[in-house]
Amino acid sequence: MELAMNKATERIRYYQNENGPVIGVTVKPVIERDGRIFKDHTGDGLLTAWKDWRNPPAARAASLAAELSPEEKIGLLFVNTRKMGLLQEDKTKVDETGLLDEEIVEQDESIFNVEKTYGTTYTIQKMGIRHLIFRQNPQAADMADWINQLNQTAEETAHGIPMVITSNSRNENGEVVFGMNDAAGVFPAWPGTMGIAAAVKGNGPGLVDTFAECIRREWDAVGLKKGYMYMADAMTDPRWQRTYGTFGEDPALITEMISRLVPGIQGSESGVTPEGVAVTIKHFPGGGARENGFDPHYEQGQWNVYQTEGSLGDYHLPAFKAAVEKKASSIMPYYAKPAAEKSLPQYDLDGRPVPMTPVGFAFNRFFIQDLLREQMGFTGYVNSDSGITNKMAWGVEELDGPSRVALAVNTGVDLISGSLDVDAAREAYERWKHGYYTGQGHPVPEGYRPEQLTLSEEALTRAAARTLEEEFALGLFENPYRDPAEAAKVIADRDHWDAAYDVHRKSVVLLKDKGVLPLAGERLEGKRIYVECFRKDGKAAADETEKLQESLAKDRGLALAENAGDADLALLFISPSSGEYFHATSGYLELDICEDKEVTDVDSLGRPADTFHRETSLAGAPRIREIARAVRQKGGKVISCVNFTLAWMVGNVEPYSDALLAGFDTCTDALLDVILGICRPTGRLPITLPKNDAVLAVDKDGVCVSHNDVPGFVKDRYMPDSMKDENGKAYAYRDEMGNYYEMDFGLSC
Repeated sequence: MELAMNKATERIRYYQNENGPVIGVTVKPVIERDGRIFKDHTGDGLLTAWKDWRNPPAARAASLAAELSPEEKIGLLFVNTRKMGLLQEDKTKVDETGLLDEEIVEQDESIFNVEKTYGTTYTIQKMGIRHLIFRQNPQAADMADWINQLNQTAEETAHGIPMVITSNSRNENGEVVFGMNDAAGVFPAWPGTMGIAAAVKGNGPGLVDTFAECIRREWDAVGLKKGYMYMADAMTDPRWQRTYGTFGEDPALITEMISRLVPGIQGSESGVTPEGVAVTIKHFPGGGARENGFDPHYEQGQWNVYQTEGSLGDYHLPAFKAAVEKKASSIMPYYAKPAAEKSLPQYDLDGRPVPMTPVGFAFNRFFIQDLLREQMGFTGYVNSDSGITNKMAWGVEELDGPSRVALAVNTGVDLISGSLDVDAAREAYERWKHGYYTGQGHPVPEGYRPEQLTLSEEALTRAAARTLEEEFALGLFENPYRDPAEAAKVIADRDHWDAAYDVHRKSVVLLKDKGVLPLAGERLEGKRIYVECFRKDGKAAADETEKLQESLAKDRGLALAENAGDADLALLFISPSSGEYFHATSGYLELDICEDKEVTDVDSLGRPADTFHRETSLAGAPRIREIARAVRQKGGKVISCVNFTLAWMVGNVEPYSDALLAGFDTCTDALLDVILGICRPTGRLPITLPKNDAVLAVDKDGVCVSHNDVPGFVKDRYMPDSMKDENGKAYAYRDEMGNYYEMDFGLSC
């Protein structure tokens, strides 16, 4: 679609201040004062404190927040997903530039919420929304064009408050793909976060600085100025589906990663800068303490369970302390609530017992105010996870929508994600203004006070000032606009792509090698190779196999065998998949690499049931054994590469592999570079791989034999002695060579 020429990008006027910021405007005038230029957001010619870029961000935010109407401050409370007009199929529902999606959906339902959604212009100009989440993946220039258009639409309003466009991380592979191509995404694709952790464990933390700098430059270039990243959660229950988004199970490593990522992405050690991208660290106070892997995106996972005394402070809080120390712009609490009846004592930073009030962390005053703000010293703003006032309102289900919004804000939440429910917030404000509980006599829900469930002017102003401070610090009030051509140039920077590929190589962990690797020289000369890819989706695996075979023959010059029985070597690329974090599985999330395995159901309380169902994490999994038998019959060798998005149990792969490699959403080319000896394997495991089903067994009361709240490298301390081997180990997988696949393990060749 050809865009109209009156789009925002064509209207930007820039003014350069000597020893000051660039001013970018589209519709508003500027003010010239004292030889300097300022953006006149209100068009009245007055240089108020908040328009003056010489003032500190906090002072400017307080000045503007005090000036805003309640309706404007209510608009600043919410953030939800917004789509582009360019990707809207019905072109009658876009603005004249084709950039903005103007569709109205009467009942827009997501996993988080059900609400009416309006067109982009109405959402910005009438509802006062200034924070939007972007989940689509256009080219860089189109992204910059769209964000520019959003900002012009915002600039046209009374106070001209700019937009903050937020995204989840965009710089990691989301799946195993062949090579480094467009399927890996628009931005340079690094390995998955566990892959980055594996590379750091084997090569040192310096590469994190390069990673952060690439993110900062790329996101800033397109106008994405806030990231929901990264997860500071320590993975302690291996059945947690969100394992793939963590840096693994090592609190010390995660702390180091966060300590470098926050200042690297934000632009300084002292907080957000105009050249930086604001970081939201999640999910406070640590989402890894799952009860048998269940996630709070659904009802069965609504509890954080601490089976081990002191585990909260020992394993889950350290990385969040680092985030606070490095001035992370915002912190995101998880949906879950603490489970007092299932937990042993936990302690705050002063050594006092933690009150286990059973409400979601975004509503939990101790965790937000006492622990995060007062004890840890957090001065940024709290950004809730998506859906806390609707589908994931754990612990406050008895409250209506306005009361949930008010309780969250009064607890300390400044930005509510997954909703644009300004009507609920407005009702909460009206209840305060007109004395809904105090003067009108409406009954106060049991256990609450009237001031907790209504939104006062003071509460609205406090929340607005906190989020506005981030906007001022980011320089958005001076210039929110970006050059699409420059954005495309930055994203295409070869150095960024090369840096990403280098870490793909470094992320590979060699778990086993019986003298097979590297495949070079006489080990490869004259050899015929059988190649097969495995996935949960058999059709996708077949397609991937065909593409890989073509590439290996054409690009790598390898001689391929059509059948395993005719091969000297077999290369197996194994990508299991199990569950999803938005929905509970019928049983506990399956970690075995298996096909059609009979497993136990769970009841409504998450305990083992008397019924069964079947699970497949890898279509054709039994073929791994068959291929190994066929190849080994003539003295051949099997090389297997497993993609670890979860802590897979490898008992159905390792015995049939003469060499075994681990990748973490690592691209296939990087794995091949290691296999073929182009580079050495240097990665080390960021997680511990469980031995088998027995070490994850759950008793009739729903209690796991291995504690849910401690990392894999610690679990043996709490395992029954009867399960331990001669080395005192019970939990980690042990291969035929006698090696334990536990955190920090990795071979070289």
